[in-house]
Amino acid sequence: MATYHIETYGCSSNRGESREIERALRDGGHRPADGPEDADVAILNTCTVVEKTERNMLRRAEELQETAADLVVTGCMALAQGEAFEEAGIDAEILHWDEVPTYALNGECPTTTPDAEPVLDGVVGLLPIARGCMSNCSYCITKFATGRVDSPPVEENVEKARALVHAGAKEIRVTGQDTGVYGWDDGDRKLPELLDRICDIDGEFRVRLGMANPGGIHGIHEELADVFAANEELYDFIHAPVQSGSDDVLEDMRRQHRVEKFREVVATFDDRLDHWTLSTDFIVGFPTEDETDHERSMDLLAEVRPEKINVTRFSKRPGTDAADMKGLGGTVKKERSKAMSELKMEVVGEAYESMVGETFEVLVVEEGTGDSVKCRDSAYRQIIVRNATERGVDVGDFLDVEVTGHNTVYAFGDPVDEAGSGPAGVEDAGAVLGDD
Repeated sequence: MATYHIETYGCSSNRGESREIERALRDGGHRPADGPEDADVAILNTCTVVEKTERNMLRRAEELQETAADLVVTGCMALAQGEAFEEAGIDAEILHWDEVPTYALNGECPTTTPDAEPVLDGVVGLLPIARGCMSNCSYCITKFATGRVDSPPVEENVEKARALVHAGAKEIRVTGQDTGVYGWDDGDRKLPELLDRICDIDGEFRVRLGMANPGGIHGIHEELADVFAANEELYDFIHAPVQSGSDDVLEDMRRQHRVEKFREVVATFDDRLDHWTLSTDFIVGFPTEDETDHERSMDLLAEVRPEKINVTRFSKRPGTDAADMKGLGGTVKKERSKAMSELKMEVVGEAYESMVGETFEVLVVEEGTGDSVKCRDSAYRQIIVRNATERGVDVGDFLDVEVTGHNTVYAFGDPVDEAGSGPAGVEDAGAVLGDD
């Protein structure tokens, strides 16, 4: 498995985010390195409280890029002053913290332990529905750890979901290496039935479907979209990693889909749902990707305009078939990654900007930085509510918020008062926004 090294600077919020990153990497089968010099990827979680701190962050980034094979910079300075790293000549991927695990996992499926059981973390319940996948991707190392898909019965997973709800879960995250192939080992595609039955559980909660490869869900995409349309408990959100806009590259990756299947999945959800969030992944710089292939990926991204996009620079995993391919130069991968990341920010920023001035019902899922909370609307878009304590907003609450601004990859919102006359505490929220 790949190795990682993570360093964290700044506040307790940064430390909490680093713990989440590390947990996701461990769940994905990665292990910590003895130091940055032994790591496949080094992760620098930055602080930007004063100018001296910024200089220290740049210096440490320079040191890390000389030792680790790949460098990711996240945290406050990455988001507020990401251009400073490029100006300093630092070759790093600048990411929001919750994008780091997907990037570091190199487009591979997540890995769970053989005895994976549901976990309640705050008001979020994690429900692994199966282990393993049906794919044989040429770049993926996790298949060696997980094997073929092994799906427990629907009733067993429903009972686990019911137990999570009774324990206080307000959001159930349905997880697996590839949720779309749940039930394939029994010769039956059971995901729509499972989601339908989870949504029938008594209680007020939301359900988020985890990663489902386009090849896995294509055969059930119409039935699945109907289940989404019929159940308000389901977030209108799917994570379907296309990985490339070129059929030639997809064939070399040994992906089980081609671009047209991905388009058909997207079109079906567009037809069934008024608004939904598409999350997808692209691997940039696969060994056989030429400039035309890259342009096809760029064109596909611009065409389908996902609201959440993970861009990963290809890196070799030992023991995989792709590791034996002659790779592209680092400069080529860097340039293509930069171009796609810039387009990504344009597309995602446009989506969040369109939310400003609109009101959405949200679920408060967890605490954020300072006195803020992180909320999700019906399409799983992230909305931050600040000054939560004085506004009486707690984790687990359902409330209406008006979106007042955005920061490219998430929005800011104010609670709407019960009388419906407008956002509560607008003056204070406006003052805070004015400080950004």
